[in-house]
Amino acid sequence: MTRIKTGIIWVVNCLLISGFVSPALALDGFTQSDRERLVRVEAIQTTFMQQMDKRLEQVDKRIELVDKRFEQVDKRFEELRSDMNARFEMQRADINARFEQMDKRFEQMDKRFEELRSDMNARFEQVDKRFGQTADMFYALAAIFTTLFAAVFGFAWWDRRSILITARAEVEASTQGATHRSERLIEVLRSFAENVPDLKVLMRQANLL
Repeated sequence: MTRIKTGIIWVVNCLLISGFVSPALALDGFTQSDRERLVRVEAIQTTFMQQMDKRLEQVDKRIELVDKRFEQVDKRFEELRSDMNARFEMQRADINARFEQMDKRFEQMDKRFEELRSDMNARFEQVDKRFGQTADMFYALAAIFTTLFAAVFGFAWWDRRSILITARAEVEASTQGATHRSERLIEVLRSFAENVPDLKVLMRQANLL
């Protein structure tokens, strides 16, 4: 800002000197009017410089205000950044806590699934044992029924065979008795036919003689 002010003053002096001093130097001598001009030039320069100083002071004040505003904006940005950082930290902590809770819940779910799987495996093992016991029982019942059927069939066959043997022996015994009686009856008839011609003829026709 000081450099700008110095440059402006230098430019103004050059313009005033070139506008007021050059016509006086072009003349032959340095008169009273030239002095008055220089006095007026100095007064104008002083007034101009005062105005420039005021304006530059105003500009400095405005720049200071702008700087203060920028500082306030920087402070606000710093506060906003700190607030945002704090919020992000809180959000991150909250998110981490939620993720930890979710991890714990997933661990609990895994434990429950493990317990459920172990329970299901135990139940399936019990069911398999029951099926095995049931199959063994069916096999035992099948063996018992097969044994009973074989025993009943064997007993029936043995009883039938015994009855048939007994009946055959009785039939053979009765048949032998009847045969012996028939032979004795035929012998009696033959001896009787010797005296009865008609009976003899009939026995010859029946092939008994």
